[in-house]
Amino acid sequence: MELKGYRAVAPDLRGYGDSFAPTDIPSYTGLHMIGDLAAVISAVTTSEDEKVFVVGHAWGALMAWYLCLLRPDKVKALVNLSVPFSFVPKDPWPEVTPIEQLRRIYGDDLYVVRFQEPGDIEAEIAEVGTERVMKRFFTYRTPYPFIIPKDKSFWGRPDIPIPLPSWLSEEEVQYYVRKFEETGFSGAVNSYRNFARNDELISPCIGIKVAVPTKFIIGDLDHVYHMPGIKEYIHGPQFKEDVPLLDPPVVMLGVAHWINQEKPDEILHHIYDFIRKF
Repeated sequence: MELKGYRAVAPDLRGYGDSFAPTDIPSYTGLHMIGDLAAVISAVTTSEDEKVFVVGHAWGALMAWYLCLLRPDKVKALVNLSVPFSFVPKDPWPEVTPIEQLRRIYGDDLYVVRFQEPGDIEAEIAEVGTERVMKRFFTYRTPYPFIIPKDKSFWGRPDIPIPLPSWLSEEEVQYYVRKFEETGFSGAVNSYRNFARNDELISPCIGIKVAVPTKFIIGDLDHVYHMPGIKEYIHGPQFKEDVPLLDPPVVMLGVAHWINQEKPDEILHHIYDFIRKF
């Protein structure tokens, strides 16, 4: 599709939508995702040395950071939304994994922790229903990470409808419902089951800088923005040290996690204003 004179390609990450969705958990590491993205870039460019602009959001943003870290030869510039380069608290308990660190901060019901047991969250979603799950996730605006108790209270009473915000149509929700009912949720959550494996695979890159021009945008109601240490990281010196070509981060007021859907025109303006410099 053409957008402001640019050709835009929006691939589904592995396990989402119409993408490849293997059944085994180890097939969803960051390195697999980077391989997929590099292959997509090669498929849409005309030469091996041609670079592209990359835009990522949430888990896609994390994969975009990995891509720029390991394959900067593929990326001309990056615009990332919601998830900064470092989003797990820095070594409060250096002897434990990032998942265990998050468990100690937020408890066993944190969404990332709930996603770890294969089949557990999938069974709960099947019981609650895909449509209600989609609407609950999209309408969540609390500046605190998703806490999903096993008593299913997070999803609300099934007899009470979940109203949609003005920026999300019923048609859009039903698209996501159809796609997830076709593929299931295992592919999507399997990415979260590779946190420790990703740490091990990416560990040789510790200390390497993200050496591509970067713009970062987050909403002030985004739950990621309110995780321990994140505001300090985003607005302090370390983010710029990790990403030397980082523009001043943008914090959009009154905007939650689904920033690109909630404020599409503003996000498009930020993207276009940034990439046209290159």
